[in-house]
Amino acid sequence: MKNIIVAVDIHKNEELLVNKAIEIAEKFNAKIWIIHASAPDPDFVSYKAGPQSVRDDRAKTLLMENKLIEDLAKKAKQKGIKATGLLIQGATVSLIIEECDKLNADLLIIGHKKQGFLQRILKGSVAGGILENTNIPLLIIPLAD
Repeated sequence: MKNIIVAVDIHKNEELLVNKAIEIAEKFNAKIWIIHASAPDPDFVSYKAGPQSVRDDRAKTLLMENKLIEDLAKKAKQKGIKATGLLIQGATVSLIIEECDKLNADLLIIGHKKQGFLQRILKGSVAGGILENTNIPLLIIPLAD
């Protein structure tokens, strides 16, 4: 095992996921890739970005997300693990799968929060979408509410 991908959602138990990746990486001398799929830029999805304040707010959000990803990678590096943080933009499920393919992932770690029946029908789940669309070994960690 050489490459472990950890897909994190900002402020939703990302440290728990990274800690599990560190634990596994230590045993296999693997590299950790910490990725977060952020919402795409408005121009990318063909609608106007709006006033400058909206663009400024989006830029602040991206900077904050990038800093968090880099801090998580730094934490892994402090434990002697090779780690890189990646902030990607676009549709979560397809982007995570694409990155796993590009990085030759041996394992993908994601979190899954329990959802009610109605929530699953209305919005589905990232874990479910990934599970149905990849052949990469997957570790799904249950997350607290």
